[in-house]
Amino acid sequence: MLLQNEIKERLDRLLITVQKPGRYTGGELNQVVKEWDSVDTHVALVFPDIYDLGISNLGISILYETLNQRDEVLVERAYCPWEDMEALMREENIPLYSLESKHPLSQFDIIGISLPYETLYTNTLNLLDLANIPIHAHDRDEKHPLIIAGGHTTFNPEPMSDFIDAFVIGDGEEVIHEIVDVYRGWRQDRKTRHDLLTRLAGIWGVYVPSLYDIEYHPDGTIKSRAKKHDGAPARIVKRIVTELPYPPTHPIVPSIDVVHNRISVEIMRGCSRGCRFCHAGMINRPVRERPVDEIVEIIQESLDNTGFEEVALLSLSSSDYTNILSLVDVLQAHFEGQNLKISLPSLRIESFSVDLLEKLRTSRPGGFTLAPEAASDHMRQIINKPIPTEQIIQTTREIYQRGWLTIKLYFMIGHPLETLEDVREIAELCKKILAEGHKVIGRRAKLHVGVSTFIPKAHTPFQWVPCDDISQIEAKQALLKNELRGPGFKLNWTDPWDTMLEALLSRGDRRLGEVIYLAWKNGAKFDAWQDKADRQAWEDAIEKIGVDAAFYTHRQRGQEEILPWDHISSGVNKSFLATEYRLSKEGISREDCRNQCYGCGIISNFGELKKQIPATSWKCPETASR
Repeated sequence: MLLQNEIKERLDRLLITVQKPGRYTGGELNQVVKEWDSVDTHVALVFPDIYDLGISNLGISILYETLNQRDEVLVERAYCPWEDMEALMREENIPLYSLESKHPLSQFDIIGISLPYETLYTNTLNLLDLANIPIHAHDRDEKHPLIIAGGHTTFNPEPMSDFIDAFVIGDGEEVIHEIVDVYRGWRQDRKTRHDLLTRLAGIWGVYVPSLYDIEYHPDGTIKSRAKKHDGAPARIVKRIVTELPYPPTHPIVPSIDVVHNRISVEIMRGCSRGCRFCHAGMINRPVRERPVDEIVEIIQESLDNTGFEEVALLSLSSSDYTNILSLVDVLQAHFEGQNLKISLPSLRIESFSVDLLEKLRTSRPGGFTLAPEAASDHMRQIINKPIPTEQIIQTTREIYQRGWLTIKLYFMIGHPLETLEDVREIAELCKKILAEGHKVIGRRAKLHVGVSTFIPKAHTPFQWVPCDDISQIEAKQALLKNELRGPGFKLNWTDPWDTMLEALLSRGDRRLGEVIYLAWKNGAKFDAWQDKADRQAWEDAIEKIGVDAAFYTHRQRGQEEILPWDHISSGVNKSFLATEYRLSKEGISREDCRNQCYGCGIISNFGELKKQIPATSWKCPETASR
């Protein structure tokens, strides 16, 4: 295997022959470089896609800065090479390396992989292979790095359980330090790798899949999940931070143009709206807000350390932030004359206001994106997003009136209770909105419509329902394609096959590990890229392994059935999800739970932790009764 100096020598010769060599050089402003031999614990943080996407990942930025503040820990980064660079690396036997020091990833002690979405799974296998690290966890011993993974997909970790040593479930800011501490203690004791894994299983929020056995019924459903070690918890409860830790203020400034060249500040974590289809809204409960003065301080420090000209105020719904109007006022006053662009990438129609619109108009506004999700009252009640049509039209009218030329609306199709008439109402609503735009600003008005397809995700009220039939999805998309065409309209949709792949991977159990591995061996990678996804590689793998994909995607699941993710607790009670599912079938919606507590369990399930909750930080009615 090539060593650090040999890698550097070969890179000097090869990088001039690939696209965007800046993806592979490191050396960016604010990177942290420590003397390798001066620290005893080496951690690599990896995003399993290209640099252009991974460099702005907020989770990795947070862990990179907080861990590098420890003198005894060194943290570096790696990303997937693009196809041209990968071909050269394999030809020249260059292992995947860290950007900061060019050490092979196999020389690190811990490798942390971010898995925010399922279509990164084959990339993850590919990067392990490029790093000369055994792909399967059972093939690794004490000489190999500890492979951990975190992100939203880990709330159903089973499909990747063959490849990951330990999963972090939930917030990572505190647990990552505990993992490092456990690793350092284990290494000092010179114990077996199995001993390391059992120690990790004792950390709140860490799941070690090799410590459990799964037994199945003849019909393919799960019969039991048994612990193989007394120290393994029966259920893994997600890790939460009671208030948002101070975020990184020295974000790395990329050396090339990337997708998001900006400062990202998380102003709020969690959501209280209760949209029944929304995985992120359920697993990120409860709402925790960052104080206005802290946000201003973070932005100022970050600007001083980077020179960026745009700041994104991040949350699942930025307009739901309690003090959003005063926050924008304070930011505009504080940064007046600095030509700073303030963007709120996620705005909710229900909490959107003309006052906010007026304030954003003076901040070099970008585009406007809103997500009605449904256009008929029937579907709005089912998914618990009851926004009146007139409110949607009025909001978009106000946006056009204040100078924006383009509005993007997100809708969702494919719920099994949806009809073609529900879909037709999407087209009718879009036509009305564009007509309002024409009245206000003439033919300059444009409407971009993004239509995703519903996937019943784990830990949501719809986790029991099947995916819509592919023929029905295609019929619904055909209706929209026929209706939403002509000047001013732009329509984007999700390929039904891509939807089914994501559904398979997000709703599956650990038997899918063989499918993921064989699909990768068949050439599958960059599955999130529509022009790179290899459908045949997946179909051949599914057929050879003998998996019935419809068993995972198109089967109604019984409420007494053991689901693949039942041992992972998001803090929201399964009984609450079942109640919400029943209400959806009855067409009954419920309001924001900040106004009325419905007893989802998110506070009570954390017992003594409830006493630590700062009253100004968590926005949950249950905390008011303490």
